[in-house]
Amino acid sequence: MFIQTESTPNPATLKFLPGQTVMAAGTADFPSADAAHSSPLAQRVFAVDGVSGVFFGPDFVTVTKTDATEWDHIKPAILGAIMEHFQSGAPVMDGADSAAAGGHADHSGEDSDIVDQIKELLDTRVRPAVAQDGGDITFHGFDRGVVYLHMQGACAGCPSSTITLKMGIENLLRHYIPEVTEVRPVAA
Repeated sequence: MFIQTESTPNPATLKFLPGQTVMAAGTADFPSADAAHSSPLAQRVFAVDGVSGVFFGPDFVTVTKTDATEWDHIKPAILGAIMEHFQSGAPVMDGADSAAAGGHADHSGEDSDIVDQIKELLDTRVRPAVAQDGGDITFHGFDRGVVYLHMQGACAGCPSSTITLKMGIENLLRHYIPEVTEVRPVAA
């Protein structure tokens, strides 16, 4: 098994491509080792000293390191943990949690048509681009012109995430949906 790595715009995050499906549907975000209880793969990666976050996309694993840790010191151990996991045949996610963890929050009411347009633009234009950088973005709400989004994986804590939200996503949504006035990040 050969696992490729790619850098991301976030210097604290690397994207690992194992050459096979990681998540058949959706994404999964593990911002801490405590959150990894539902994933044998995430637990293995968190066992490497210096790992502070793990994120699963369709065909990649994004790993975030602590500031005090150098990639040269932990990258081989992370590669080994991912390789051992896939060679073991163990599932990426346990039981009922294997269903997609990512996606969008439900929203109904008078703004439901606007919300549907927002979700469509996010799914077709934004999420594929963000996935290229090893992350994901999920819709959390729309209230009085403000769209609330949650950034995950390499995008969470990335120095350019504010620019991505304001200059990229906000401008795109405002262009296509006049009712959108602002985009704001939300924490998990």
